[in-house]
Amino acid sequence: MKEIYEGDVYATKNPTWHEEDAPWKARQIERMIKKHTIGFDTVCEVGCGTGEVLLNLEMAFPNAKLSGYDISPHAFDRAKQKETCNTKFHLADLLEERGSYFDIVLAIDVIEHVEDYVSFVKAVRPFGKYKIFHIPLDLSAQSIVRSWPILQLRSNVGHLHYFYKETALATLRDCGYRVIDHCYTASRLELPNQAFSSRLMRLPRKMMYAVNQDITVRLLGGYSILVLAE
Repeated sequence: MKEIYEGDVYATKNPTWHEEDAPWKARQIERMIKKHTIGFDTVCEVGCGTGEVLLNLEMAFPNAKLSGYDISPHAFDRAKQKETCNTKFHLADLLEERGSYFDIVLAIDVIEHVEDYVSFVKAVRPFGKYKIFHIPLDLSAQSIVRSWPILQLRSNVGHLHYFYKETALATLRDCGYRVIDHCYTASRLELPNQAFSSRLMRLPRKMMYAVNQDITVRLLGGYSILVLAE
């Protein structure tokens, strides 16, 4: 499925490369790092797209050196124009960069796109001490009943695999990771440019979430999971 990203397919369907979501994603990552007072000098993002998540993180951590890797020439061309002294981008597959090592490796909304996601998750482990994953929780009761939301994610943004909290965490543990911390992120409630159906569900999700987080996410969806692991 690499051809979707190496060619024109993904760029045509997603011309902004979801840059509008980057400040929100960077804030989630920043909170997790600061919560655990992680000391670091280097950060790498695998599947960095046009680089906006890293550029937002640079503002939060101005002394860090950040490296972004992506296999899409479209994304790389956009990212390269925005390089700074501390943030550099590479048109390459990180997993083929032998000898590279970083304090923190980010995989933000990536594993659901990778055909062999188990092998990918295992292969990422040696590239850094800490790993931060952000994984959309596409599987919920309402998404299964309606069916079209999952099919739309597959067609429009290339999701090949669909998770709920327990399968996402089990995947990381089965691949040899120690999960340090995890939390839900309210992707469909807080990200910009949401569909009318997501805006309609915002209040019910908020109200139910205040009562029981896990049941709300399993029933209504609309959330992702952020995981800190090593």
